[in-house]
Amino acid sequence: MAQRGIIGTTAVVLAGGPPDKLSATMPGAPNKAFVAIGGVAMVERTLRALRSAASISRIIVVAPQLVRGHPALALADEFRPDGARIRDSLRSGLAGLPRDAGVLVSTSDLPVLTAESIDDYVMRAHEKDADLTYGCIEKHVHLAKYPSVPHTWAPLRDGTYCGTGFVTMRPRVWNSLERFIEQLGHARKNPLYLARLFGWDILFRFATRRLSIADAEERASRVIGARVRAVISPYPEIGVNVDRVSDIALAETLVQERD
Repeated sequence: MAQRGIIGTTAVVLAGGPPDKLSATMPGAPNKAFVAIGGVAMVERTLRALRSAASISRIIVVAPQLVRGHPALALADEFRPDGARIRDSLRSGLAGLPRDAGVLVSTSDLPVLTAESIDDYVMRAHEKDADLTYGCIEKHVHLAKYPSVPHTWAPLRDGTYCGTGFVTMRPRVWNSLERFIEQLGHARKNPLYLARLFGWDILFRFATRRLSIADAEERASRVIGARVRAVISPYPEIGVNVDRVSDIALAETLVQERD
């Protein structure tokens, strides 16, 4: 159950983007968010969980203009058009929100998401008192419940983790975060630029599995210019997403087992 003080959170659901290999498997789906799992579009499954969460009072969905009014988006309070890039869609979703409010940003491809996992994340993020949080799941927690779901794992000194479909942020940090996202895009295929962005010491510690969560938080906070913290969730549901065509059948199985 959500604690007093975090009820009233706005959620921004990113359901934008062009058609892709996943949407090609389902005629009429404008992008992967509208691919049905168990007969229900993934974005609708995500919205159902958010609407059931005690901590969420407002839901903004960001999606292609052509799906405005789509039945799968009926549970959202507000529709906003997406952009050419994820950061354009995020900018659209955050526009006009209170600068200091904590906003939950969610992907739209979380087929087994639950209200309990949402409320737990919002509570943990609230307790961090951070400008930006990034959701993580420890490997043994994930494998204990979803051993068949693959992930890309990051080995750290504290343990081995994967990312999730959740972040929280205060809109006031958007400008500096957007600059960081742009820099990260430039650095993605350029090791020297990446080293200049984060520092050789951070890359070396990561490569030798000596990088701690605290190290990563400190350097990310310095680079972005905001207080950044990791949120380690005990709910692997927030990290079970659908990225590949092969994930669709797996998600169908998971939904059938749960329902």
